[in-house]
Amino acid sequence: MITPKISIIIPVFNNLSGLIKTVESIQNQIFKNFEVWIMDGGSSLETQNYLSNLEKPFYYQSRVDNGIYDAMNKGVALAKGEWLYFLGSGDIFFDDTVLSSIFDIKEPISEHIIAGKVVYEGATSAFVYNAKKKVKEADWSRFMWIRNGLHHQSSFYKKELFDSLIYQLKYPVLADYWLNLYLYKMGFTCKIINSVVAKCNSDGVSKSGDWSIYQEEIQLKTDLSSLAFKPFYYTIAKIKYLFRKRLNE
Repeated sequence: MITPKISIIIPVFNNLSGLIKTVESIQNQIFKNFEVWIMDGGSSLETQNYLSNLEKPFYYQSRVDNGIYDAMNKGVALAKGEWLYFLGSGDIFFDDTVLSSIFDIKEPISEHIIAGKVVYEGATSAFVYNAKKKVKEADWSRFMWIRNGLHHQSSFYKKELFDSLIYQLKYPVLADYWLNLYLYKMGFTCKIINSVVAKCNSDGVSKSGDWSIYQEEIQLKTDLSSLAFKPFYYTIAKIKYLFRKRLNE
């Protein structure tokens, strides 16, 4: 049986109750070959006390950062695992068997990414997910140029991908989309699994529906392709924005 080591990276800032939920979810996993790096952006003393009492394989670093993706980059630099996985504070594994069902394996995984489903918990409008099940399924196809097909709470990345890559801080909200689209464009492979990986909150900034988010999406797609396609990306973004705005009325 092959059991690769997983590095779980959790960016957090002043969300102790959510962090406790996330840590307990990890501790309950049947699969135990993991390390956890909690990247704290300089939270309150209460959070600091909690972090200082955690035991191996939980580690933390507490310092002011330049946002969630800067914290994630710092976590990647510290990670020693073969696979990377990112959880937000308050996000939890779907059940106690998630890691064992994916990584208790007989043969090495050849793909560069493994991605499953997430269940959303929050008030985000229904078009983001299946309205009845509140599930977002993974997609690794040309449709990536329309929307991000992977949710980072549902995705595991081979550490080697980050030997020459980092999350681009010029995209403060959608750096994960940039990374996924870049990897898709460059021909990296993704194994889609038909199971739910995590439960996560759907009320983050990237789901706010603000036009500035769509402008960032237009820019990252243009940066990864050609200025000639910018009118097309603008049209797609405008349709999504207006649809979202109408749903929220």
